[in-house]
Amino acid sequence: MARRRPHSSERHNAILTKLRRAGNCSVADIADELGVSRETIRRDIKGLEREGLLRTVHGGAVLPDFYEGLHEPAFRERMRQQADEKQAIAGMVPQHVAPGDSVMLDSGSTNLYAAYALEGVSDLLAITNNTEIARSLGTGGNNQVYLCGGHLRPDDGAVFGRSAVRFVEQFRVRKAILSVGAIAVDDGILDFSMEEAEFAQAIMARADSVVVVADHTKFGRQAPIRVCGLEDVHLILTDRPPPHMFANYLAKFENCQLVHAAMEAAGSTT
Repeated sequence: MARRRPHSSERHNAILTKLRRAGNCSVADIADELGVSRETIRRDIKGLEREGLLRTVHGGAVLPDFYEGLHEPAFRERMRQQADEKQAIAGMVPQHVAPGDSVMLDSGSTNLYAAYALEGVSDLLAITNNTEIARSLGTGGNNQVYLCGGHLRPDDGAVFGRSAVRFVEQFRVRKAILSVGAIAVDDGILDFSMEEAEFAQAIMARADSVVVVADHTKFGRQAPIRVCGLEDVHLILTDRPPPHMFANYLAKFENCQLVHAAMEAAGSTT
């Protein structure tokens, strides 16, 4: 029986999986592994490069951030990176958080922009491990804001540790809003430190639904710590449509909705 030729999305997934495991891959190895021509794989790699998911090199491809992907820039730098995109994402958050809602927010540059955008939403119960997010949400709107205790990280004013996790375990909220380091098809939501991942997992466990706020550069990016699978996320807010392979993969999960800024502006959430 002839071997079934893999669909383009299967080939793309195989290429990116190989890259995330090894940091690089060769056209010849992938072509032999999948039983397709080298020219087919070259076309696949060029298409993935146009989507910003890899960089072509002689004979193959590498991840664009393979060597930089184990570390995250300083918080102030992250606040400047993709600032317009993050503000566009933050502008959508009040459409999904109603007055009187209960929310947990972890620390992250996109979530700080989200907190600024939520200043016009009143009567919130908000729990966070970030001092600036707490200050922003606590300055008006008759909100009840709770800040975790624990070890303070000077870079971004975030609080971590076992006491922070125990603190959030006292609450039950409607939404957990996560600002993440990376999003991968096979590994799901990723972050750059164990303490960030553990805190994110803790607030997910105490929420009815999980919202991820992530700009387009997070899709296909490398980060070392897994937070959860994409099947555990209910809503992803981003600034523009993600690469096709992510959109196709997310479509498999009925509970996971993806909304980007242009879609929200057009008044559609489908």
